[in-house]
Amino acid sequence: MAGIVAVGAALPSWRLSRKDVAAAWGERGSSGVLAVCADDEDALTLAAQAGERALAAAQATAESVDALVWATTRPPFAEGPNHALLAAALGLPPGCGGYLMTGSAHTGIEALFAATDLVTAGSARRVLVVCSEDPRPGPGTGWERVAAAAAGAAVIDGGEGAPATIRGRATNSDPVIDRYRGADDLVTRDLYDARLYREQIFTPAVTTVAAALAGGETLAGWSLPDPDGRLGAAVARKVDADAPALTGAIGYAGAAATLLGGFSALTTPGLVGLIGHGGGRTSGLVLDVTEPVPGGETLPALIDSGRPASYAEVLRAHAQLVPATEPMPMGVPPGSAAFVRGGREVLALLGARCVDCGTVATPPSIHPRCPACGSDKSTEVPLARTGTVHTYVVNHTMPAPFVAPLPIAVVDLDDGARLMLQVTGDGIGIDIGDPVRLVLRRYAIERGVPVYGYKVELAKEA
Repeated sequence: MAGIVAVGAALPSWRLSRKDVAAAWGERGSSGVLAVCADDEDALTLAAQAGERALAAAQATAESVDALVWATTRPPFAEGPNHALLAAALGLPPGCGGYLMTGSAHTGIEALFAATDLVTAGSARRVLVVCSEDPRPGPGTGWERVAAAAAGAAVIDGGEGAPATIRGRATNSDPVIDRYRGADDLVTRDLYDARLYREQIFTPAVTTVAAALAGGETLAGWSLPDPDGRLGAAVARKVDADAPALTGAIGYAGAAATLLGGFSALTTPGLVGLIGHGGGRTSGLVLDVTEPVPGGETLPALIDSGRPASYAEVLRAHAQLVPATEPMPMGVPPGSAAFVRGGREVLALLGARCVDCGTVATPPSIHPRCPACGSDKSTEVPLARTGTVHTYVVNHTMPAPFVAPLPIAVVDLDDGARLMLQVTGDGIGIDIGDPVRLVLRRYAIERGVPVYGYKVELAKEA
């Protein structure tokens, strides 16, 4: 038996008006907004945030996780250390197993299947599932009017005492092409024939899986795929369910939508069906919810957060609107010795605590001796993620590739460490003494390599 102990969610910091997207192409658009990533966010930063929140809701430590299963259609690297980067950012032990699943939105449900199999087979006692998306729809396509970025995570273990146990599953496979991205494509291609897809592919597949999951019973709640903002409602009528609300609130988040769409249902006892669709496959599972799953109640507040972003801002962040100038390269290549030696301590946010005087220095690799007493005896410790602003500056003139205004703060962490880091956003409202937290962000893409580190986020904006 396997069960969901707790869940967590993360949404990006920008909200794009659907009407603004349509107006840019001389068309009328529907109301509502899309959750989209800022230029320092992506599928990995969202995954890290959702994973941290799920572990916190489960009151579980990172060291207790035996496997990480990550699902996303667009990992930072097409080929590279995706899984290892996320595991390090979450502070998971180096021996942590698991999988990276990619290729279609169906991977969201596949990740839940894989985690269940790991636990029931005895290969892992506790598995962290993270499903995240940062899509790149083609400009001017219908997919651009609905595609959203988001992340959901779940802590799954042996099921004894878990508030939601996994009861059964069903799958339907049909080798058809829906939305896809070719080997040389930078953006995801939209549906070729929307009506054919609706009538002969999507609706029959989803209703077939829903019927198999229900087995003649009436389920208390559903998470149904809604890839264009209308299909979910059409299927909901056929299975006697409420229309999916998440797509209308933030857009369709692909691999993350399956788990996130079930958050509201996980707060009420009863049978809940989760269905994922994409890449010619439709699958689902049934959860028996006996009590509210911790973490599921946090999603509405995240939906209501975020700042408005213009269509041009989003295109620039997605590198679909670029200047004709060359960005200035970093002085140190991302694959050099400095990055290799310091990569884990930056991602896992590690410091060196002096054995003799207790001073915390960071990063450890450039502090072989304590800066306070000169001792060469220290132990590696994870840094606190919260603190207060000691001082700050907002730079209004910056060389490429940095963009002004660029706020930088010196932060006193709750464990005594002191760091100087960039601040998220434009720095408006920051003041000395403000409570802050550290969040993983993407600093740059250098020679095709995403470079990650932590930034300061005002606690009142988190």
